Amino acid sequence: MGFYFAQLLTGLANASSLFLIASGLSIIFGVTRIVNFAHGSFYMVGAYLTYTLVTMWSGSVLGFWGGVILAAAAVGLLGLVIELTILRRIYKAPELFQLVATFGVVLIVQDVTLAIWGAEDLLGPRAPGLDRAVRIMGEPIPEYDLALIAIGPAVLLAIWLLFHRTRWGVLVRAATQDREMVGALGVNQAWLFSAAFVLGAFLAGLGGALQIPREAVSLQMDLSIIGEAFVVVVIGGMGSVSGAFVAAVLISVLNAFAILVFPQISIVLPFVVMAVVLIVRPYGLFGKPGSEHGAPEEPDQPLTLMSQRSAMVLATAVALLALSPAVAADFTMILLVDVMVATLFAVSLHFMMGIGGMVSFGHAAYFGVGAYGAAMAVKFFDFGMLPAMVFGPVCAATAAIFFGWFCVRLSGVYLAMLTLAAAQILWGVTFQWQDFTGGDDGILGVWPAKWASSDQVYFYVAFVLCIGGIWFLRRAAHSPFGYTLRGIRDSQTRAEAIGINTNLHQWMGFALAGGFAGLAGVVFAFSKGSVFPDSLGIAQSIDGLIMVLLGGIHALAGPIFGAVAFVMIEDWVTRLDYWRFIFGAIILIVVLLAPDGIAGGVRRLLRAVKGGAA
Repeated sequence: MGFYFAQLLTGLANASSLFLIASGLSIIFGVTRIVNFAHGSFYMVGAYLTYTLVTMWSGSVLGFWGGVILAAAAVGLLGLVIELTILRRIYKAPELFQLVATFGVVLIVQDVTLAIWGAEDLLGPRAPGLDRAVRIMGEPIPEYDLALIAIGPAVLLAIWLLFHRTRWGVLVRAATQDREMVGALGVNQAWLFSAAFVLGAFLAGLGGALQIPREAVSLQMDLSIIGEAFVVVVIGGMGSVSGAFVAAVLISVLNAFAILVFPQISIVLPFVVMAVVLIVRPYGLFGKPGSEHGAPEEPDQPLTLMSQRSAMVLATAVALLALSPAVAADFTMILLVDVMVATLFAVSLHFMMGIGGMVSFGHAAYFGVGAYGAAMAVKFFDFGMLPAMVFGPVCAATAAIFFGWFCVRLSGVYLAMLTLAAAQILWGVTFQWQDFTGGDDGILGVWPAKWASSDQVYFYVAFVLCIGGIWFLRRAAHSPFGYTLRGIRDSQTRAEAIGINTNLHQWMGFALAGGFAGLAGVVFAFSKGSVFPDSLGIAQSIDGLIMVLLGGIHALAGPIFGAVAFVMIEDWVTRLDYWRFIFGAIILIVVLLAPDGIAGGVRRLLRAVKGGAA
């Protein structure tokens, strides 16, 4: 009994740490509706700053706790700077823009942190006065864990008093429920948003600061915590701090006991719990209808058929691509295959989001399932290249049909988070199932057939599959099915009123996009000769979102422009020192200065040329 009670206390200590960062994230989303991926960066910076201050003032209780509070306050100021300079400009942007912009901040902060503190993990000192263990029911319990168990509820109480006993807190709660009404009453929403963002950043920094006696401070802290923080916020209900506390306790305690029975489940358990909660209660445990939506989407112009001149330009570009092996070096052809794979992946994601209106944070799941399906067909069933290339997309479409059935019943951020949960569950299974998927070692030896083994021949295989897939999705966008999806995206209520089965159409659109993402994964697997779990990871999904945004989400040509630019920029930037900083800066420039992407810029340029010619 003592052992299980000790596990319970460990789970509660972890819950307090998780609650601190999740509460800040919930406050920020509740007021500003920003999907803040950079919240993990605040957590990481808080840990690094605390390490510096505590080691400087080592040996005293006041030095440790003073360093913790000072570091959290400094992170709050950092949050204010980021809010004023970047996020204030995108409050009215769609969730996709917000997510990608904050991911750009993540990349910049990572390289700044690397430049200041270096790449090595840092081991912080224990908290003075709390560096021992006490025995409870015969089991040793760290004193610091008991302190954390007390800190979590204390912070929850402080937040409750702030929100219910101060005028500012009342305004924040009002803004969470109806921002427009608060603005109509004359409240300065800009400063209200800034104050809420500072509080959220402070709580994230405090969470990171309190972790230094428990774990090493590293550059991986930001991305390792943000997934779980999003899970907690979504389970609790977007904007609900008390919901975040309950969800943090639920996740942490379940994980503390589940790890005893099935250690491998710890990677995916939070996402499994989130998926179950969202399926049973779509708004989270304490969420309310309407809380799933961030900023309103910009209305799209009707789709128009390509002009004769544009069609000629496109045909010329495709012909030049087809002829490129005659003059291109081997490395260039490999890069061009990467470009075609990325383009098909981005176009499939754009079909889901731009045409279907279903924002996905986990589209890489189907890219990876397609790649693994083909690789397993070769490894276990001794399939040839062509049968495997058919089997992979079928696997991806099947997975998309299964997960899409649940996803299309949600909307907004909750839909996006359920797609992320599906991707993380698949990633966790792939990572842990060593005997079948190879685990972290992946599956090797997935090479093209002998007749397609040369770079030139495989280029044409990729050309036919990728360009054919892009053409099919474009035709689907202009078909009655595509226009029906756009009608559902623009007004689901009106679509239902005229007798359209909205769930069925979105489900089929989800499956179609997943199948073609799987086709991109198949071409990628055979081009590289191997497949690894990161093909299903969050980073791969974020890459797809960046491609769509970079090119322009409101144009069919947007993902094509975006994918080409992304692969070329990535190939150039990753050879440089501090490439994350450069890449993050490029992302922010695009989001802030050219929100309609490359396609929008090309459209404006053509209009200017026509105007000048006239």
